[in-house]
Amino acid sequence: MIDLVPATRRTAELIANIGDDQLASPTPCPDYTLGDLLDHVDGLSQAFTDAATKHLAEGGTQPPSGNAAHLEGDWRTRIPQRLAMLAEAWRDPGAWEGMTRAGGVDMPSEIAGLVALDEVIVHGWDIAKASGQPYDAEPDLVVACIQTMAPQPGEERPVGDDVPFGRPVDVADDARPIDRLVAVLGRDPAWTPR
Repeated sequence: MIDLVPATRRTAELIANIGDDQLASPTPCPDYTLGDLLDHVDGLSQAFTDAATKHLAEGGTQPPSGNAAHLEGDWRTRIPQRLAMLAEAWRDPGAWEGMTRAGGVDMPSEIAGLVALDEVIVHGWDIAKASGQPYDAEPDLVVACIQTMAPQPGEERPVGDDVPFGRPVDVADDARPIDRLVAVLGRDPAWTPR
């Protein structure tokens, strides 16, 4: 069992510091503005909370959206509350057992918990980069994400419009853990808004 609280708390703090004038800012996710990304984090928080509690919708769930037009006026408080609920749901040992579903994908609950952690950490990094805020995460949590998300030796990660990650980016052997994680997922650790 992994505690998601440090990651969700850090991402919530970042969100609280974003101004309305920043919502159209670009992010390391090429198809998302910062507002789109916030909507995505809002949706994934609910989806992975449901995955933890096994409250699965009839007919499956869809991947969380990413559209700033869906943000409601209370997003600065609602998204951090949903992130806190996400972390709390994964504190239950039963959340990590059996099978569950998130974003339309059935998976072992243990993997879903690690994917939820990865989503919160990596999108926290995306939000920080897009909004000009510093970011780092607990190294042990980042290492757990790297072990889950990195391609296995000899495994070729598919790329394309329907694949959420780009090709891994090369980084120095002594790169910070967060830089290694985002690089594994196809992001340039040196990314800055243009």
